Amino acid sequence: MAGPRCVASALRLRAAGRSGLALLLQQRSPGSASPARRWQAAYSSGRPKTVEINGKTYPTDPWFNVPSSVLSLTSRKLHLQKDHPVSITRKIIESVFPASTYRYYNTFDPVVSTYENFDSLGFPPDHPGRARTDTYYINESTLLRTHTSAHEAELFRSNPTGGYLISADVYRRDEIDRSHYPVFHQMEGARYWDRSKVPHGDLAAAVLEDLGRLPRHDMTVQDPSPPFHAERNPLQPHHGPAEAEAVGAHLKRSLELMVHEIFTRARKAAVLAEGAAPQDKPLEVRWVEAYFPFTSPSWELEVHYQGDWLEILGCGVSQQSLHIHAGKPDQVGWAFGIGLERVAMLLFQIPDIRLFWSQDERFLSQFRGVEDHLDRLRPFEPFSKHPPCYKDVSFWLGSSSAAGGGLGGAADWHDNDLMEVVRDAAGDCVEDVQLVDRFTHPKTGRKSLCYRINYRSLERTLTNAETNEMHQRVVDGLVKRFGVEIR
Repeated sequence: MAGPRCVASALRLRAAGRSGLALLLQQRSPGSASPARRWQAAYSSGRPKTVEINGKTYPTDPWFNVPSSVLSLTSRKLHLQKDHPVSITRKIIESVFPASTYRYYNTFDPVVSTYENFDSLGFPPDHPGRARTDTYYINESTLLRTHTSAHEAELFRSNPTGGYLISADVYRRDEIDRSHYPVFHQMEGARYWDRSKVPHGDLAAAVLEDLGRLPRHDMTVQDPSPPFHAERNPLQPHHGPAEAEAVGAHLKRSLELMVHEIFTRARKAAVLAEGAAPQDKPLEVRWVEAYFPFTSPSWELEVHYQGDWLEILGCGVSQQSLHIHAGKPDQVGWAFGIGLERVAMLLFQIPDIRLFWSQDERFLSQFRGVEDHLDRLRPFEPFSKHPPCYKDVSFWLGSSSAAGGGLGGAADWHDNDLMEVVRDAAGDCVEDVQLVDRFTHPKTGRKSLCYRINYRSLERTLTNAETNEMHQRVVDGLVKRFGVEIR
């Protein structure tokens, strides 16, 4: 189970807030061309017949929607790049989960089947996460994984130990801002016990015995909610109350130890960098009831850090159906998901997610040697701050035909369509994109949108000529791909 981005990222997989293909189909007007066909037309122009990803060749079809800018990142694997902040963060977290119990999986290929990514986890056919506005498809049955949970069923079946950690690059069509990127890295962890293998079949007793072996910590923990609640945080019918309570307690102690390790190092690094006196006050964390489709009961863990409560991860008692579908009905356990960039941004005080993909030596050199000597960990020092350049693009939706690749109207438009055009045209030279105005003509019903694009490089000052050229590519891309009418 992987958590949604900005902390619990693959647990929900955008369960809300996305229109999805099913919603687009519901919204089309009688007699209009299929939005799916219009969408395919918009993305089929110039589609390659095959693509190569990490040495393997895959055929494409009209579902293909992966831009070259994203394809070029599939080989980077920042979580395996020695002394990269994402890799350092992964190693710190792994150090809390002993290899005798947890097997580490860090090299799974990012190309998976729709069955692995959705069906094996019980996603319904009309789930918005399946929409091409959210997910990068290679063809109708193959995609770039949107979460590490795509490998969960396989590991529940085959993992030889009682737990695992998966770290991997995952891919989602998303907005452009300082905390979102189309490629990011997740870690998913799971621990489980087998009723048929524990002494006397007493799973709760076995879990509590393992809990007693875990180290203790000095954090202040707020946990006011009961272990489960019939309405807010229900117990699964497959689990007895004692089992669920024991598994939840083991989960919480395990993740508290992980957070303690991360934030103790963050506080120490900040103190050494600033030359201030060490903080004597213990770290504070709190457990908050939550809902995730893959666990129940479920929680989010928050940490009080630098004056704010920060949501760090999502977790819970694994849905028994996942173990049953994996052919292991006697397994009972917990799972969590965490975004590695989110943690690394806090750990190293990195202000913009684009920096993780920088190959500028001024960035990379700050972390050299840290992975082998964690006492050298220090906050990131900004090496420059270049001025922003804002440019607006305004356009009417609707007038073009399907044959020309145009969209039929506002019901077919998704913000992520613009984001992909911007990324293709300007790469990492855009800091954020905001919708600043929308207008519906009172007589014709035509809809107009205006987006403000903030062009700013992390590494140098952009010239006016460069910015104008990138912006023109955005405008041309919108007209060519979606048939909009520029205002």
